[in-house]
This record gives sequence, structure tokens and C-alpha cells, in this order.
Amino acid sequence: MEPKARIDIKKIKKIAVIVVVAALLLTLALTCWYTVDDKQQAVVTTFGKVTDVTDAGIHFMLPFGIQQVHKVDVNVYQKIELGYRTDTSSPEGYRLVEDESKMITGDYNIVNVEFFVEYKVSDPVKYLYASYEPEKILRNLIQSQVRTVVGSTNVDAVLTTGKEMIQQQVKELITGVLAEYDVGLMLTDVKIQDSEPPTEEVTAAFKDVETAKQGAETVVNEAKAYRNAEIPKAQAQADKTLQNAEYLKQQRINQAAERIALFEAMYSEYVNNPEITKSRMYYEIIIKMLPGVKIFINTSQDGVEMMLPLDDFLSGTAPAPNTMPNTAQNTEVE
Repeated sequence: MEPKARIDIKKIKKIAVIVVVAALLLTLALTCWYTVDDKQQAVVTTFGKVTDVTDAGIHFMLPFGIQQVHKVDVNVYQKIELGYRTDTSSPEGYRLVEDESKMITGDYNIVNVEFFVEYKVSDPVKYLYASYEPEKILRNLIQSQVRTVVGSTNVDAVLTTGKEMIQQQVKELITGVLAEYDVGLMLTDVKIQDSEPPTEEVTAAFKDVETAKQGAETVVNEAKAYRNAEIPKAQAQADKTLQNAEYLKQQRINQAAERIALFEAMYSEYVNNPEITKSRMYYEIIIKMLPGVKIFINTSQDGVEMMLPLDDFLSGTAPAPNTMPNTAQNTEVE
């Protein structure tokens, strides 16, 4: 019976060795491959030195610790909350961190400013090895630059109309310093989550100021609308006045031309018949100066006095001679 027992022990040993070798081979096979998803990059080190950076897919590496793989999320936008923290257990959904949010403005007012910053890893190698805790460096940098910008801005701009400008300035400053530090991080967005005075009384006062500003803007807009409506009317009236003035000017010119023509015609008659023209002009002036008075011309012919009415001469009708003596009601012109 002993030879058979020895045979069984040998078989068992062989089987055990085969199982161990198979397990080792399986373990070796599993440790020689690694997978990187589409949001990551993998930094490969050989004996502790960076030798490769791989993208999404299945890759081979040397086993037994010769090569190591460090996966980094590079296509994922991460965030830093400054001045508050998201807290689902809170009724508001967040909690304030006053040590981070309380700041002094350029005109020495205190405000609470909450920032939301997005960033991503731009260089996985530098992210892993260029600095210790790069996220902490970025947080401290954000706090420093935010306080710098807010500290040079007046409180009205921080609370109302200057938020976009502050965000842009903070982003530019942080981007410049990150490029200088070169820690493998890239800033993608900076947003002011909220900004408010530290007390309710100051908040109410600023709301009143904002309401007054909105009222002023409303009045200005109404005034501009009135101006825009009245200017065309005034322009139309001005055009009408100019046209009327042009018409009156042309009328005066025409009247002057007529008078010139009349004068020239009268002068021509005067040159040809000066005595008759002078008499006619004299009689016309008398009638014009004494309207309603009947005027007679006293003439003598063969010793007989004749009274000729002047208006009949001027009207062109033949007068009937009046041989009666002059009366007191008549005006006699010789």
C-alpha cells in the first residue's frame, strides 16, 4: 500500500504546483494591463520616473511594480466654493463660511461675497509632481486675488453693477499666476454666487438705493422717449416755419420787382410828359391822403369857371361840367 500512497502525494504536489503557476500567470496577466476611460489620462512611471502619458483605452505595463499607473481626471470640470459650502442637510442647501466670504471694499465697507470657481487639469504630469496639493494652492490663490479685486472696488459695484467686471479681473489675475506657478491646473470660469451686506439694516438701505437708481433710470428713459417724440414735431414745425419764411421772402421779392417795374414805367412817362405826370401824381396823392373828400379841379375857359370832379378823371369817365360857383363843401384845387 505504501507505493500507491507515494504516487498519490506526488500527483497532489504536481497539481498544486500547476494551480500556483496558473494563479501566478493569471495575476501577472491581470497586472500587465490597465484601462483608461475617456475622461482620464494615465501617467506611467518606470522605477519612479515618468515615462509615458496614455489616453483612453487598454494599455500594457510591466508587472511587479516596475511600472506604475496614476490615473488623472483631465476632462472633468471641478469646482471650488469660496465663502460657502454646498450642504444638502441645510434648509437653504448651503452653509456660509464667513472667514472666506467677509471682505473689505475699496471704500472701506464690509461685504459678504461668495464665489464659485471651475477648473480642470491641463497637465496630468505637473498636476501630480510639480507641487504638493495643487487644489489647495489654487484655493489660496483664488482667495488672495478675490480680496485684491474686491478691495479695489467700491461697494456699489460689488453689490450691483460691477460683478461682471470683478469676475473678469479675478479670472485674468488667477490665470496669470497659474501660468507662472505651472501646477498643471487651468481656470475655466469664475462666478460671483452672491454678494450682500453683512447686516439686514445695511441690506435694506442698499435695496432702497437700488430702487432709487431704478426709479431714476425710469425717469431718464421716459424723458428720452419724450425727447424722441418731440424732436420730430419740432423739426416739422421748424421746416414749416422755414418754408413759410421762404414763401414770404419770395413774395417780398416779387412785390419789390413789381414796384420797381411800376416806378420804371412811371419814370418813363415822366421823362416823356413831366408836367402831366407831376399833376397826375399830385392828384393821386391828394385822393390817397384825403379819402372820402370830393375834389374838383377849377378851370376857366372863355371867362366861364368849370368845376371838374377829380375822381371822374381818375376813373376814366367823362365828367359833366359844372358852371356853378364853388361851395364851401367842395375843395378847390387850381
